Amino acid sequence: MYDKKSDLAGPGISTYAEVKKILPDDYHALLPPLKRMEALYLVKEYIEKGLAEALNLQMVQVPLIVSKDSGVNDYLDRDGSRTPVDFPAGLGLPKRIEAQVVQAATKWKRMALAQFDCKVGQGINTDMRAVRKDYFLDHDHSSYVDQWDWEKRIKEEDRNLNYLIDTVKRIWKVIRGAGVMIREKFPELHDPRYPDFPEELKIIHAEEILEMYPDLPRKQRETKLIQEYPAVFIIGIGKVLKDGYPHEMRAADYDDWITPTIVKNEQQMYGLNGDILVWNPVTKRRHELTSMGIRVTKETMKKQLEISGQLDFLNLPYHKAILNDEIPLSIGGGIGQARTYMYLLRTAHLGEVTVSIWPDELKKICAEKNIFVLE
Repeated sequence: MYDKKSDLAGPGISTYAEVKKILPDDYHALLPPLKRMEALYLVKEYIEKGLAEALNLQMVQVPLIVSKDSGVNDYLDRDGSRTPVDFPAGLGLPKRIEAQVVQAATKWKRMALAQFDCKVGQGINTDMRAVRKDYFLDHDHSSYVDQWDWEKRIKEEDRNLNYLIDTVKRIWKVIRGAGVMIREKFPELHDPRYPDFPEELKIIHAEEILEMYPDLPRKQRETKLIQEYPAVFIIGIGKVLKDGYPHEMRAADYDDWITPTIVKNEQQMYGLNGDILVWNPVTKRRHELTSMGIRVTKETMKKQLEISGQLDFLNLPYHKAILNDEIPLSIGGGIGQARTYMYLLRTAHLGEVTVSIWPDELKKICAEKNIFVLE
């Protein structure tokens, strides 16, 4: 029997013996390193301009560090297993500032909508950098993270599934468009082993996937699904499903995963959030590109924090600001930059499109398979 509980959190494959099994044996990079960087920055420019036009976003500056007391840092999952890097800042102060390196800008962005005086329908996008020290380092997880962290102000009546799905489809059109563009500019990226980027994005709820594959844990359910539909948006990540487990653990204080949405076969389904996953024909694995969602209201935040046993968070400045209606209603998400480059440029490893630290064991495995990471 597969272990559903252990599959809920903790990205990565967890052993290098497994990593060795899944990395391709017949791999060669389609672009050499310098040309790959040229292509990468063309993709970056295309996506940033595309998101700006599709969602009415303005690029803004974003913090790398925040104060610990603000409650602004992202804890990624609600089980507390992934903690940020802490350090004292401010030499010479009577009491130094307790600072943290961000793990994502999820909460900061929502506060920033007010700071930048965004009107309804306007939003911001950021070139976010973060450190996630508690990841297992494999071919698509790094301690160094880059994302397009974006956020957009919405009205109360926009807090519905149709608005979420429309936004997701706009994002997918931009990502796919970047892939089509870069293949036109670099004919080397046309390889008979790798099909065109799928035009259709399949929209499906986590409960529906569970019904399809009731005995499989989450990652294996996703893998089965995207072999049939190579680009999917999975709705409803965070709330407990029919089998007693959430599709995946999700923090309680940004995405709304408790609001009732879909009813099918007399079953109520929940959640105004989700993930875009694609089939990666290079690694022949599931490949997550983005998590996003309509953000919590003060009511749904309190309910989700209660479910998560984190009601003490309500004493933090960020959470108080939501309770006091000082932060706008919004929708937002994080699109993994390196993950997107890896997918569009057909690389087998994040380290081919981003510079980070990798264990010697992993570098040795990669070299044996003709994969050479940037350092």
